[in-house]
Amino acid sequence: MLTSAASTAGDTLARQIPAVLRAALGPHWEFTTDADRIEIRHPQRGTPYSPPRRSPSWRELLDCLESSFAREGAARDACLPLRWGRETELTISAVQALDPLLKDGRPHTYRSGFLAQPVVRFTGQRDVTGLLKDGFLTSFVNVSRVQPVKSQDEYGAVLDSWLTTLSRLGFHARHLRIYGTLRPWRRRQVEGITLRFAHLNLTLGDIVLLWHTDHPDRLAVDLGTGLERLAWARTQARWHDLIYGRFAQAAPPATLDAIRTATLLLGSGIAPAARGANGVTRRAVSAIDPYAARLGVSAIVRDAYDYWSLLSPLSAPWSEVARGIDREVQRQAGSGQHL
Repeated sequence: MLTSAASTAGDTLARQIPAVLRAALGPHWEFTTDADRIEIRHPQRGTPYSPPRRSPSWRELLDCLESSFAREGAARDACLPLRWGRETELTISAVQALDPLLKDGRPHTYRSGFLAQPVVRFTGQRDVTGLLKDGFLTSFVNVSRVQPVKSQDEYGAVLDSWLTTLSRLGFHARHLRIYGTLRPWRRRQVEGITLRFAHLNLTLGDIVLLWHTDHPDRLAVDLGTGLERLAWARTQARWHDLIYGRFAQAAPPATLDAIRTATLLLGSGIAPAARGANGVTRRAVSAIDPYAARLGVSAIVRDAYDYWSLLSPLSAPWSEVARGIDREVQRQAGSGQHL
């Protein structure tokens, strides 16, 4: 739970941010501040957006991100393990790479630089029927730049370099907006200031300046978006077609989302069981419609397996993953858990 922070250090950092970002981004941006809110927009923001004629493959998009981040001084680091087991059963954000620095006050991190991190969350926004809204998934790739910084100038440079990366991906500054509140928040031993960035009317992600409450000189930056959301904004494609391709109409959306998530979990060696991270796998599989999966899930699993394998090798072969999902679907159907 986030609460408003009252630390003098946080207030001081917040007051400095507008000047820091003006210096980092240069004169070609319009800044609007109102009380503790800030909005940064391009003067020529009224021009229309035309999606690129050719949509890159997921591999091409990842490679472009990796090379661009590297040019901006953020080399790619290895993924965090999906099984976390600290404050969450699973890795839910690349910012967890900063735990030693931000939560323990120690001068090191688990990872630093560019991370294309698979995560699992059940917090995606849903419509009145309970289905995930367009732009949200239970499992997705958290594209992040996480790193300690020595000053706010580095924080400003991270945002500036991100705008350069977006430009290399085909976005233009005139369609981007940075906005948020300069009021610090606090969650236990961590404080932060969050600004969001959007393309047209779609929020892509955020950049967060973070510090340890008792050691405000130990600063870090977490800049994050979702690979799938980034591709969605760039291509303007239909969400389900973008994510599921030729399988978009093969099963109900909740089933497709559940198979995608279960493939990541079982492929990472997290088999369904009653408790802990294994209980998350069981929960994911419970969303699969057994009638829709009556002919098996192997084709959809292979497609999802290839996607997750772009990020790092999975520990179980796709065939074992498919059998594991089929067995669990049958077990739950037999026990009435799907009803």
